[in-house]
Amino acid sequence: MTALTMLTPDEILRYKRHLVLREVGGQGQQALKAARVLIIGAGGLGSPVAVYLAAAGVGTLGLVDDDTVSLDNLQRQIAHATPDVGRPKVESARDRIAALNPHVAIDVHHTRIDAGNAMALIGAYDLVIDGSDNFATRYLVSDACHLAKKPLVFAALGPFDGYVTTLKPFAKSPEGQPWPTYRCLFPQAPADGTVANCAEVGILGAVAGVIGTLAAVEVLKEITGIGEPLTGRLLMYDALASRFETLKYTWDADNPLSGTNPTIVDLSAHTGVASQICAA
Repeated sequence: MTALTMLTPDEILRYKRHLVLREVGGQGQQALKAARVLIIGAGGLGSPVAVYLAAAGVGTLGLVDDDTVSLDNLQRQIAHATPDVGRPKVESARDRIAALNPHVAIDVHHTRIDAGNAMALIGAYDLVIDGSDNFATRYLVSDACHLAKKPLVFAALGPFDGYVTTLKPFAKSPEGQPWPTYRCLFPQAPADGTVANCAEVGILGAVAGVIGTLAAVEVLKEITGIGEPLTGRLLMYDALASRFETLKYTWDADNPLSGTNPTIVDLSAHTGVASQICAA
């Protein structure tokens, strides 16, 4: 145990429900304290992720979002409150996290993630979670995480549904093949205008809480090494039918990022692409 991961008496009391879990225990809690997690988006998905990771004792959380809190966010974005309307979301979420757990360090990045800053942002953390809701950002973050060899938990929302998976295409599966990337699951982004965003079609607010919480669980599993991660599996939730399904997907040898003949070796293809967070 190093001084950086040693738990204080206050932390031992705070996290005792983790410490008595045989699968987590002191070693797992120390790993959580030492971990650095970057959250892309401080909105519908980023809010429950940030709150639960802070409550769990993840030592450093980075928040990336260039947006400000609006009144219509509050139906689902639980990291913010009515007095926060007009404030940068990263600052509002920072204050919420600090009030919940003063042991968590919070890095605020009030900016858009783009081809110019993605590698530096992602490189400073151990693991990334993407809570954005536009395809330009999703492909950018996925490509950058692969190039930086950082695990990525991906989550997405629909009006009454949601999706979660874990991406580690820089690593090998038990069969000796690379784990799939986002481009194996979605080879191409849909044409502009074919997929409506939540501002146009709406969203049941609590669905964001379900999917964000599931994503937070995947992050905690990845850090502590417990359970079976959603690598190569897409977890799908249908709120109207109260149903979960899991879709297995595999590495595509023809994908341009991690295929047998990769053509994406940096983020130059994303330069000039309008990428924004639009965090549900």
